Amino acid sequence: MIYLIIAALAVTLAIALKRLRDLNAVIHQVRQSVIERKTLVQGESFSAANAGSGDELRKAANDLIADFVRLQQARSGQLTQLEAALGNLQEAVLIVGSDNRILFANNALDNMFPRVGNALGQRLEIVLHSVDFLGYVQAVRERRALPQQEVEFLEKDSAAWLEVTGALIEQAAGDGETWVLFVLHDITKQKRLENIRKDFVANVSHELRTPLSIIKGYVETLVDGHRNLPVEDRDRFLQTILKHTNRLNSLLQDLLALSRLESGNPGLRCEPSDLPALIESLMEDFQRRAASTGHQVAVAIDPGITRIMIDPLKISQVWENLVDNAFKYTPKGSRIEMAARPRDGGIECSVSDNGPGIPKDDVPHLFERFYRVDKGRSRETGGTGLGLSIVKHIVHLHGGRVWVESEQGRGSSFFFFLPGASGASPAAGPEPGPGEG
Repeated sequence: MIYLIIAALAVTLAIALKRLRDLNAVIHQVRQSVIERKTLVQGESFSAANAGSGDELRKAANDLIADFVRLQQARSGQLTQLEAALGNLQEAVLIVGSDNRILFANNALDNMFPRVGNALGQRLEIVLHSVDFLGYVQAVRERRALPQQEVEFLEKDSAAWLEVTGALIEQAAGDGETWVLFVLHDITKQKRLENIRKDFVANVSHELRTPLSIIKGYVETLVDGHRNLPVEDRDRFLQTILKHTNRLNSLLQDLLALSRLESGNPGLRCEPSDLPALIESLMEDFQRRAASTGHQVAVAIDPGITRIMIDPLKISQVWENLVDNAFKYTPKGSRIEMAARPRDGGIECSVSDNGPGIPKDDVPHLFERFYRVDKGRSRETGGTGLGLSIVKHIVHLHGGRVWVESEQGRGSSFFFFLPGASGASPAAGPEPGPGEG
């Protein structure tokens, strides 16, 4: 009897093991079909004994695969529609999944961050380097973010400011996943202009404050005690007031000139002009000033120069500002040379001196407003800090460029290039040189 029981148990165990092997085969087949996203078809692995349960498992797997394929198609369709609608916007559009991987990025993002390349599938923190932006992403997900936020993105050699707007796209993928959409507007230029404006206002205020304070102090002294002041002190006070009044007037004139040059109507009146004759007409004043300061002024004009389309009054101002700087910042006995020569279809002009030269770190900033290499000495000589900025604007209005070459102890050379021959319109000059303003 016991043998019959053992035999029955053995048969039952064998049948159970066979069904288990069949079920394992079915599960493996289902698993592979799900991984490959292929519809499961009943085959030899589904034995008659397992047909019922196998069919149920196959049907469930097929339904799962169909749902998965449908969701993937829906997601792809949504992203395709978004790309068609948003791909060519000027603002960068970014869609991020719940795992912080980028699902969509339009062309504008590539333009803002050229180093990124293909951002799709990459993690957000790898593509965009900004702790503040990652914090904003999290705040949007938690529904506590501001509607807009200005964020600084640090790149290798520069920084970019973007105005970022974020919004949730709930159930966008149809599978319960929440996407986050961001619109990034580049405000780097506005930020730079705002900083320039702030610096300009601060510099103008500083430049005006010093002479006004001096004038106010001397005037108050004259008002309170002019009857008791010795004549020589009174004359000295009045001369000081006159000096700083002239400085204020010079500063205001330069500010007005710069404002006109930067306006939409700078008043440029170009006409075919004889540049050598223009330089010769300026030489009389320069020679007379050189005689009083102990400088030497020379001119070297290439005979091959032809007439050129320029505004003679404004180009005269360029020469005067550059030569005036050479007088101010070189010691007595220094040599100043004005030169003009044909180059690349235009004319290259220069003012050179054998003075003390300019420190290397200062050279790139020389054409900025109010920039001075030696601030104390510049104010003593009456400089406003706007002369070279005016030079840059005038030359740029002619389609040219300016630059400087200098070495400490060996003098400086200021260059400007004027494109176009007689009757030609101003055009782009050659490639920028060192110290381009």
